[in-house]
Amino acid sequence: MVGGAPMLPTATIVANASKASNLSTLVKAVQAADLGATLSGPGPFTVFAPTNEAFQRLAPGTLDQLMKPEQKASLTKLLTYHVVAGKFDAEALKKQVEAGGGTATLTTVEGQPLKATLENGALVLTDVGGGKSYVTQYDVEQSNGIVHVVNGVLAPKLG
Repeated sequence: MVGGAPMLPTATIVANASKASNLSTLVKAVQAADLGATLSGPGPFTVFAPTNEAFQRLAPGTLDQLMKPEQKASLTKLLTYHVVAGKFDAEALKKQVEAGGGTATLTTVEGQPLKATLENGALVLTDVGGGKSYVTQYDVEQSNGIVHVVNGVLAPKLG
C-alpha cells in the first residue's frame, strides 16, 4: 500500500503511482515531462519516488517553474535523476553500500550519480549537491521494476 492505495505487482510504475494519493505531484510531473511511456515500458527500473510533501519542501515557486513547458528539459533531468536502470530492492542496495565500505554510488538514468549510505539501518540518498533524502517505504514491487518512496526531492546539477 502506498498513499492508501494497493500497489499491484502486475501493474506498471506509472499505473501504480497514479493511484497513490501521496504521489500525485510526481505523477503530474512525469506527465508534464512526457516520461509516462518510458516509465510504463519494460524496464526494469528502480524509482526513488518523492512524496507530495517532498515536492512541497522545494523552494517556493520551484515546482511551478519546473512544470512550465519551457522547463521540460530541466524537469526531465530532475525526474530521471530519481531513476536507476535495473531492479534493486532494499537488500540489494544495502549489500552494495556494505560492499562499498559504507557508500554505494548509483548511476541514474539522468547520468549523474547518487550516493547511497545507511544511517541507523535506513537507506539515505545524497545528491550531487549534498541534499539528502531518506527512503520511507521500501520494495514496492511493480511489473517493470521496483519503487522506494523517499521524503526528499533529489537534485542533479541542472547547468
